[in-house]
Amino acid sequence: MFDHAQGTGVVARSKGERLRVPGLLLAAVAAFYVIAPVLDAAAAPLVRADLGLGPGHEAVARVVGVSVTLLTLVVAGRACDVVGRRRVLLRALAVLSGACALLAVAFTGWVYVLTRVVMAAALAAVFVACLAYLASVYMPGRVRRVTGCWLAAMSTGFIVAVNVAPHVTSAAGWRPTMAALAVAAAGALLLVRHRLPDDGRPEARRPLNDPVTTGCWTVAGALAAAGLQLAPLWGWADPRVGGVLGAAAVVAVLARLRALTRSGRTSLPARLGVPVLVAGVTLGFTQTVLAVAVPTLMIASGGSPAAGALALSLFGAGGAAGSLLVVRRRALSPVTGCSLGLPLAAIGLALLHTLLSHGGASLLSGCAVVAVIGFGIMLALAPRMAGFLTAVPHTDLGGTIALLPGAILFGAAAAQTMPYSAGASPAQAAITAGQMLWVATIVVAAAALLLGRPVVALVVASTSVLQYLVAKAQTGQSVEMLVALGVGAAAGAIAWSRGRLTERLTRSQETAGALLRAVLHPIPGTLGRLRLAGLYEPATADTGIGGDFLEALHTPYGTRVLIGDVRGKGLQAVQTVTDLLGCFRSQAYETEDLGELAARLDRQVLRAAEARGDEELFATALLIQHGAGAPHLEVINCGHPGPVAVGRSRAEEIEGPVHLPLGFGTLGAVDAHRVSLDDTTTLVAYTDGLSEARNASGEFYPLIDRLADGADGPPDALVGRLADDVRNWTHHLGDDIAIVALTPAA
Repeated sequence: MFDHAQGTGVVARSKGERLRVPGLLLAAVAAFYVIAPVLDAAAAPLVRADLGLGPGHEAVARVVGVSVTLLTLVVAGRACDVVGRRRVLLRALAVLSGACALLAVAFTGWVYVLTRVVMAAALAAVFVACLAYLASVYMPGRVRRVTGCWLAAMSTGFIVAVNVAPHVTSAAGWRPTMAALAVAAAGALLLVRHRLPDDGRPEARRPLNDPVTTGCWTVAGALAAAGLQLAPLWGWADPRVGGVLGAAAVVAVLARLRALTRSGRTSLPARLGVPVLVAGVTLGFTQTVLAVAVPTLMIASGGSPAAGALALSLFGAGGAAGSLLVVRRRALSPVTGCSLGLPLAAIGLALLHTLLSHGGASLLSGCAVVAVIGFGIMLALAPRMAGFLTAVPHTDLGGTIALLPGAILFGAAAAQTMPYSAGASPAQAAITAGQMLWVATIVVAAAALLLGRPVVALVVASTSVLQYLVAKAQTGQSVEMLVALGVGAAAGAIAWSRGRLTERLTRSQETAGALLRAVLHPIPGTLGRLRLAGLYEPATADTGIGGDFLEALHTPYGTRVLIGDVRGKGLQAVQTVTDLLGCFRSQAYETEDLGELAARLDRQVLRAAEARGDEELFATALLIQHGAGAPHLEVINCGHPGPVAVGRSRAEEIEGPVHLPLGFGTLGAVDAHRVSLDDTTTLVAYTDGLSEARNASGEFYPLIDRLADGADGPPDALVGRLADDVRNWTHHLGDDIAIVALTPAA
């Protein structure tokens, strides 16, 4: 009933199928980004034999492919904002289907390589279009849940691809495999055309704040990725590699200098962009290292290629479990996820080298540790990615959202600069793979230090270094014992630190809850001849109480309701709320005239301001009174948002005289404004934290429209739907919310 798109994207949809189908379809289509590269890698040996691909072909495929893909991410993302996400997705799927079909009939090496580049670019456009559409279809409060399920689906697709791709390509050949992929892309195109709602051509897209700076950053990223791909082919000492990387650095410096000299508003603050950049690079780097190192170490230790595929599958299974945990645990913040997940992954990477260096049971333990690594990486990425998607303004959603897949791609390119073990002797291959794991450990530990809590990250980093030193100094069973001891010590330190933090948080929550119960009394369900429902929700979880207040009392003069908002925050606002509610609770029983009661509250706030020396202290308030058997309400509005009358499929703000807020000392004898109230109408009073809640695009919460759509039901159901809906509308409440709904009792 309260489920609508926000600002852009799908204009109207309901719960159920119209909400589930886009998410499921987008997850299935985005899986091409995972499945197609795995199939291509499995077919690579057969293609080399059939078409005679040499080092030159591989160099062009890697260097041009990664650069073109990065450029495509930015261009396709911006195209999503200009022509619409569904249109970009349809065109990208068409190009992907055509490229796969051309691969299936390619008879020369260069045609195959260039078509692979086109396929990689099409996959990038598909992924960024799906990501942008996902963020536009679901309101911010739902994005976290949908993102976790989406990542779990991607991880499941990775599991299927890793296990199925080698068998399919060896049994059917690489040409039928690519033809089947072309058919699948064409089928996805038809499903998108018929089942995915059209988001329409954007009517008023804000232009890029600074196209030159954006272009410079894009070119710098493409040059840096190309240089990283050239380094293992030509060698780090080659001047051409240094020239490309130097050019990337120069362009990046120019982009940074231009950004510093311009005062235009950026699309995404650095506090949100940098963490998701670090998280994406970490994911791409770790995935690539594990894909190369784990099968190599297993084969060197006597395992089979099937065991390596099993280990990589467990990485995907662990990632799916971590993503689903984020779905279930809504309170898991990005910082907490990184503090728990990345250290867990770093310990697993450090332990993995020791376990995979021995055969037998150690290989099984190594597979379990690979699952733990995947779990930790996704536990850190999923909440970070969800927060990023909800914070991106919808005016340039696609162009900004390309940062995440671009970071993942850049991390994978950085991992490929390390020497590959292919073609080396088994002993040398194992040494190279072990070195890659240690480097990945350092990368993940550094990411934990940047994104998580420093104390936890430093403990894990120290433990990983200890493991490395012990492994270099000794071999044999004693190494495993010392490594286990180090891991146990780190786990104990983390558990102790987390226990202390949990204990402090519990005490803070208990104190906040006691304060809330002492200051704000619960609104009774029935009072006099009214049915009521109330809600108070602070802007930040676990803070207990802020500057909003509400109260309902049954007095000899009728049922009286007070709702309002004190200027300011913190303890001073709480003290003012306490004084104001204390005055209302005593004077509401002694003062017959509602206007005189408002004047006494006005003088109470004025006395509090004078006592504290705060000349700017005031409070907005709305006083409502319902006499026994009266067909109307009496309302006095002191600078507060007007109440809303909600009936059958309608909602309208009640207009009436508005007086100065409490605390100015000018409120004399004022007359109450009468408002009709019948059995089919519910009156909703609220504070401005509700009406001024913003989504990622900066749009205010459309309270009147939401109330009109969800008008049915008793006051408690109406208030509950409002609370859930505003949380879905915004990923971050900027102000406290107080709501009171009332209607005549039967």
